[in-house]
Amino acid sequence: MLTIHNLHAFYGKSHVLHGVSFNVQPGEIVALLGRNGSGRSTTAKAIMGLVDCQGSILWKARQFGGEIVGKKAYQIAHLGIGYVPENRDIFPKLTVHQNLLLGQKGNGKGSRWSFKDMYTMFPRLLERQHTEAGVLSGGEQQMLTLCRTLMGDPDLIIIDEPTEGLAPKIVELVGQYLQTLKARGISVLLIEQKLTIAMAISDRALVMGHGSIVFDGTPDSLRADSYIRKEWLEV
Repeated sequence: MLTIHNLHAFYGKSHVLHGVSFNVQPGEIVALLGRNGSGRSTTAKAIMGLVDCQGSILWKARQFGGEIVGKKAYQIAHLGIGYVPENRDIFPKLTVHQNLLLGQKGNGKGSRWSFKDMYTMFPRLLERQHTEAGVLSGGEQQMLTLCRTLMGDPDLIIIDEPTEGLAPKIVELVGQYLQTLKARGISVLLIEQKLTIAMAISDRALVMGHGSIVFDGTPDSLRADSYIRKEWLEV
């Protein structure tokens, strides 16, 4: 579904990604792990056309030969890739319901997801649907951002640090949300620092270090690889 090959990314003259290669298959949850500064968020931004990059990013190549390097972020989103940034980016003066409405493509007809689905997954959003998003708690804003992205009916969602700063109960809800996506055939690229949740729900784990992929395998194989964990993950 998503195939990245020899990807390099830059912030001005700063060379951040150094030949990153990996893939995400349909209906797969892939955890992208690593310490802060390893290049995980830059990888997400490169996929979404938000940073300068070189290399190849193929999206659904068997269907329409989709090289997306060089495309604008809105074009990539309309091809079926959703992005939940680390800073959440809600519209603070709009209500919860209005934020969800803005996430829809077109009139929402034919989408796999409805407002009812969002409110069923996160009942707290139903209670707050007429509340301005800017007064929501951090956990509620994260729920809203996840659901707003889903309202665009993507086939792949890239989620950057969805559990950062959240209470354990909300972290559990986010984990359930990701499992719901997988059950409906949606692929997930999960950028996460909490190894416990990432290892529990992912089908495959990637580890980044110094802008490169240093490990690609199952969660079980990562658990068994003490060198990789000590060298690239543990503080």
